[in-house]
Amino acid sequence: MATATASADAADQSRPRLRNLLSFRGRYRMLHLAMLAFLCSFVVWFDMAPFMDDIGAEFGLTAGQKATLALCNIALTIPARTLVGLLVDRYGPRRVYGSLLIFAAVPNTIFALAQSYTLLVVSRLMVSIVGAGFVVGIRLVAEWFPKRELGTAEGYYGGWGNFGSAAAALTLPVLASSLADGEGAWRWGVGTAGLLAAVYGVCFLLMARDVPDGRTYQRAAARKPGLQVTSRPAVFGLMALQVPLAVALGFVVYRLNADFTTTTPQGPKTFPGVIGDGTAAVLYAVVAAWLAYQIHAVVKSNREVLRGGAAAVEPYRFAPVGLLAIAYMVTFGAELTMASWLPSFFKTLFDMDTADAATAAACFAGTNLLTRPFGGWLSDRTGRRKLTLLGLLAGAFLSYLVLWRIDPGWPVWQSVGLLALASVFIQGGNGAVYAIVPQIQHRLSGQISGLVGAYGNVGGVLFTSLIFLRVVPQTVFLVIGLASLGAGLCCLLLPGVGEVRAAAAADGKAAAVPVAAPAG
Repeated sequence: MATATASADAADQSRPRLRNLLSFRGRYRMLHLAMLAFLCSFVVWFDMAPFMDDIGAEFGLTAGQKATLALCNIALTIPARTLVGLLVDRYGPRRVYGSLLIFAAVPNTIFALAQSYTLLVVSRLMVSIVGAGFVVGIRLVAEWFPKRELGTAEGYYGGWGNFGSAAAALTLPVLASSLADGEGAWRWGVGTAGLLAAVYGVCFLLMARDVPDGRTYQRAAARKPGLQVTSRPAVFGLMALQVPLAVALGFVVYRLNADFTTTTPQGPKTFPGVIGDGTAAVLYAVVAAWLAYQIHAVVKSNREVLRGGAAAVEPYRFAPVGLLAIAYMVTFGAELTMASWLPSFFKTLFDMDTADAATAAACFAGTNLLTRPFGGWLSDRTGRRKLTLLGLLAGAFLSYLVLWRIDPGWPVWQSVGLLALASVFIQGGNGAVYAIVPQIQHRLSGQISGLVGAYGNVGGVLFTSLIFLRVVPQTVFLVIGLASLGAGLCCLLLPGVGEVRAAAAADGKAAAVPVAAPAG
């Protein structure tokens, strides 16, 4: 009986406890520091969204031009996430995260001071790089938490960090109106966000640590420019995964080059694209060169494997990387699209003012405080990570199918409530994906997280591009719902990554670090 009780107590202690997140000591202190860094990066990344209509009115932008700005806001995050993942694995999260936040203030300030649409586009492209910050924290949290708690920790990091988009929508319009009135007030809200990010970047450099005391940070090989895999089919699979990233970048170039037509009281009027045909040709060549380099990096980093030799890293299964990339393309792609598009959607559908529309739209990102941590916690709690992800994708499919029928006759509260419900499944899915990703191969978790994370931005480009097709706005909900169903079917093929409780327990013992008891 005593043995059974002791075993039960030990099992209970191995379960993730949400109340532990209230602690500010030991590994939880580092978790909170990472979360705040992510939150700051998201505030800067989405500080444009609540002011999109105000910016459009000041610069006389068409709907197509505003949609192009939304695309630019996620475009360079695609290559940046793969690059930042490599830098994190080589140089450590502390230096990379701090530097990224300080850098973000520069293009963000240029955006706040811009006097032309061209400068808005260029600066927003550079701001999109800050979206790669998410990858840094994934590796940092994985260094501090054992596998049995990793889903909960990564879910909290991602969920509360993602709240930055809702925080931007809720606070920046109020801040802007308190600092200035009328046209141009948005500049104060955007500029302040960048300044705060830079200040926290310095604080992060001073306070964060890459690993707990007594452990050594495991760095990726300096001469390996790409992700290392352990089988020949995986090499070709990794090459194939580079192609959609390049296609998404090429689509952004196409939109920058395309003319925009809008209806005026005098009739249709056409505006030239931001870039001419010559510049577009150069950028297409740059995208092609980037793709060629990515494939070259894959070959160079895995030359021995291609020759039939042994890999230089511990064996791991590559199939989950591609399958989880598809799942994240849907879940985070939907989140990106909702964060950029919902304020305008609510304003148009229900004839709201800017502040009210931003507040209503914040219902989606605001639930991230609970929904993404819930997805990670549920994955940890049940130990059935694949089943958890499948259930959340199924819920997303059903909720978006209902949202497809939304119209102006719906009560606003009902629309907000249904979007909040959809966010439970979509953002919970984000947490469930990243409950698995860091466990695939620890030493390379930055690069794997970067690759999977980049596909989230591919999804954002895919769903946002629907705006250019001038479809009925509600069609966006239908496409996201069907994509959720497709991702769920793909994830049926997921192997049991991280499902073996014995392995998780062993990792917990091996990675254990002294941690003070949770506060209270």
